[in-house]
Amino acid sequence: MVKQKEELDPASCIVPLNMNGLQGRMMRLPAQKPSNKELLVVYGHHAKLERWWGLMQNFNQFGNVTMPDLPGFGGMDSFYKIGKKPTIDNLADYLASFIKLRYKRRRITIVGISFGFVVATRMLQRYPELAKKVDLVISCVGFAHYDDFTFTKLRMLLYRAAVRAICLPGVTKIFGPLCLNPFVLRYAYTRTHNARHKFEAAAADGLDMFNAVLDAEIDLWRINDLKTHMFTTREFLHVDNCKHQVDVAVWHVSSKGDYYFNNQVVEQHLRVIFKDYRNFELDLRTHAPSVVATKKEATSFLPSRLRRKLSEHFR
Repeated sequence: MVKQKEELDPASCIVPLNMNGLQGRMMRLPAQKPSNKELLVVYGHHAKLERWWGLMQNFNQFGNVTMPDLPGFGGMDSFYKIGKKPTIDNLADYLASFIKLRYKRRRITIVGISFGFVVATRMLQRYPELAKKVDLVISCVGFAHYDDFTFTKLRMLLYRAAVRAICLPGVTKIFGPLCLNPFVLRYAYTRTHNARHKFEAAAADGLDMFNAVLDAEIDLWRINDLKTHMFTTREFLHVDNCKHQVDVAVWHVSSKGDYYFNNQVVEQHLRVIFKDYRNFELDLRTHAPSVVATKKEATSFLPSRLRRKLSEHFR
């Protein structure tokens, strides 16, 4: 049992993960009190384990929390190493393999963060036998359909065309060194249409916070496999998870200031997929908490009403 401390080092909770010939890592944070409750957290796009350390420390008050790397993210080997593409279906199959290996006969609650929720939903749709062992799905600013995005039709077309071009053979080898070097990221990335929102929020909290967020963002761009990042972007810009239902309830955490998704449209789609739906709205200025959010700051992802419901659920 890891002793729970505010200053606990995330490295002490990370172990190697070897799945289907791919090397990665897994974070395992035991419950604050002895518990047989299990939460599986699936992180989103542009992520690594350490990014969600603050959130993990919030969830482990309800049970044992596990977060595995996804192929191509967080420094893990990509699917391309074994001759596969990082499709949503392949990511869903990987997640199903992890659940079968890790939990066997134990019941779990799944927490999907943004794109991670898309992968978790597809996994439950492809493996209904695994859905039977899931007590609850928690969506943290997740989505289900390309119509959930707030982008104009023109912007959506431009994004789709851009990622399709970058995914062409050999292009990532040029794009990466040219556009993702620290100098370009530091002076150009902060001004892009989508990124500027998070940096404006960081700047409002002072120069030190702005620089901390910028350094973390640069690290994320450098550690994640670029080809995987672009291919999965292409995937979720065309995603439609509304074709199959899941016999599990979903509790959806939405952000009031989300600049990526239309919360009303997301709700409509989640009601189509899941057998029951509850919404918990966050009063955030951004899509999600900062990439450097501490345990205290990450509490914004768990509003008090959700905490009460989770306490009842895991009683």
